[in-house]
Amino acid sequence: MLTFPNAKINLGLRVIEKRSDGFHNIETIFIPVPMCDMLEIIPTSSTSRFSVSGLTLDGNTKDNLCMKAFALFQDEVGCPNVAIHLHKVIPSGAGLGGGSSDAAFTLKLLASMFSPTLSHRKLVDMAGRIGSDCAFFIDNTTSLATSRGEVLQPINLNLDNLFLVLINPRMHVNTSQAYAGISPQKTTNNLSKLVLEPIETWQKTITNDFEETVFQIHPAIGKIKEEMLSHGATYSAMTGSGSTVFGLFRQEPPKLESHFPTYDIYRYIL
Repeated sequence: MLTFPNAKINLGLRVIEKRSDGFHNIETIFIPVPMCDMLEIIPTSSTSRFSVSGLTLDGNTKDNLCMKAFALFQDEVGCPNVAIHLHKVIPSGAGLGGGSSDAAFTLKLLASMFSPTLSHRKLVDMAGRIGSDCAFFIDNTTSLATSRGEVLQPINLNLDNLFLVLINPRMHVNTSQAYAGISPQKTTNNLSKLVLEPIETWQKTITNDFEETVFQIHPAIGKIKEEMLSHGATYSAMTGSGSTVFGLFRQEPPKLESHFPTYDIYRYIL
């Protein structure tokens, strides 16, 4: 069976406080976007295996989140051995949630193949144990995310007919280094209320706490945001801890390849 794990962007990202378990409580809005990997799972009579094509993945394939999701599912729910093939389109380490999406879609596909009555709660629980934002991709709907990112509250946010531009500079941002530059701070203006205001107000009210540190370390990433806004973006921000920057445009955006000839640029209509 075949499925298409999609990416996400973060609309706003606030680091609220450091937790006793070493993680951080955050507040962000996850928005699914139409950039997709391709994931195929078929039963096999031999040992389970994983293969990949498309973009190169770092690390040992045995440690891939798809295989971790499969191992968890087989242990807790039960299923035969499988062959998993992932065609990678979503850049890794880009703040787009590609690995988490692949893991969540692996769980969902395994459930549809081998345990169609498996409860939604069980799927969400297993996804949350794989990664902080994995649970989002189970329902895959725009949501306010709190705690580590696994506590989700769906919100009604109409972005229909906006143009989305994603620019990935092919840079790796060290997440630990990004967190080290942040002083966690609680806030009273909830993101779910701010997004109800016109999109033209967001640039002044909705921020990503990682941007200040990341832009200092990687000025080229900050330059992408500047160019997006100077070329007509109604709103632009870095997603996650980087390095991808997105822009939302009311009108069809201009070509930006001449400004960033070595970067990867993607365009979608929401």
